[in-house]
Amino acid sequence: MARARTWARRRTPRGGLRGWGGVTAMAVACVITAALTLLPLSQHGGRTAGADPVGSGATATVPVRAAVCTDPEASLPPSSADGPGIAKIKARGKLVAGVDQNSYRWGYRNPYSGELEGFDIDLVRALAKDILGDPDAVIFRAIPTNQRIAALERDRVDVIVRTMTINCKRLEQVSFSTAYFRTGQQILAPKDSPITGYDNSLKGKRVCSGEGTTAFEALEKESYGAIFRDEFDGTERDPDRLTVPNQLDCLVRLQLGEVDAVLTDNALGAGQAAQDPAVALKGSGPFTTEFYGVAAKKGADDLVARVNKVLVDYRAGGKDSAWMVSYRKWLAAGLPGITAPPAPKYRSN
Repeated sequence: MARARTWARRRTPRGGLRGWGGVTAMAVACVITAALTLLPLSQHGGRTAGADPVGSGATATVPVRAAVCTDPEASLPPSSADGPGIAKIKARGKLVAGVDQNSYRWGYRNPYSGELEGFDIDLVRALAKDILGDPDAVIFRAIPTNQRIAALERDRVDVIVRTMTINCKRLEQVSFSTAYFRTGQQILAPKDSPITGYDNSLKGKRVCSGEGTTAFEALEKESYGAIFRDEFDGTERDPDRLTVPNQLDCLVRLQLGEVDAVLTDNALGAGQAAQDPAVALKGSGPFTTEFYGVAAKKGADDLVARVNKVLVDYRAGGKDSAWMVSYRKWLAAGLPGITAPPAPKYRSN
């Protein structure tokens, strides 16, 4: 991978740039626009991804019974059986995947090659290879943080592979695979900031988070006196400064001096710290435990079971597994010390 160059630039008081990486500078130009709409990205090899070749609708669904959620990471047992969702993907000849194009090392467009790269992108290609026999048989769609669930509900994508945390609230709206990565919430702030972590040092500070994220939910529970809501939040007059449609917008706000800190998954924060040498994760580590899963439309059981089957193979092989190879390539520099993927959990009913 060609590493992005970084330049450190000191921020002038309130309004100058704090520090910009090559990837970040590229992302700023598109991230605000990308946050407002679903943007079709190019397919492998630079071909333009157009409309769904077989019409809208990515997966078939079946009615599901409501159940009490006590173990959200428990998913359907793995299966290679073809159902209506898999059949639709095969008839189309493409897997439609909702991803990020601005999260460095997870899902981002390499500014030199123009290709999408990252840990999540590797997983999408593994899914396409298993279902369609071709890792390049993918239509990537850029999905803002706050539109991940809507994209599935409106059949814009088959799956979301975009650092999406599994939890009970989201399981009311979508279905999840087993966990493919463990993470947790942590504060990102300038290295020279007096902010020391998710603690009382946040009092009176402006903290940015993505709309509809577990970071925002954490701030709602305990903000330590931080300012984290926009005036007119959730209305047409919302300035999208403290709560933003796309999580990377928070890094942009931080670099512009419009906020004092960002609350985000430490997995994403590590990538942003790699983009900008002027910022760092604060505190001893994440204060929550969360797991990323592949999301599908609610009730798309055959697709979820197939994803879980792919994840079994993806984890297999110990240090030489496809999961570990991808981790070492993309994430080990910023998140060292991980020796294995999270173990899968399956529902018994």
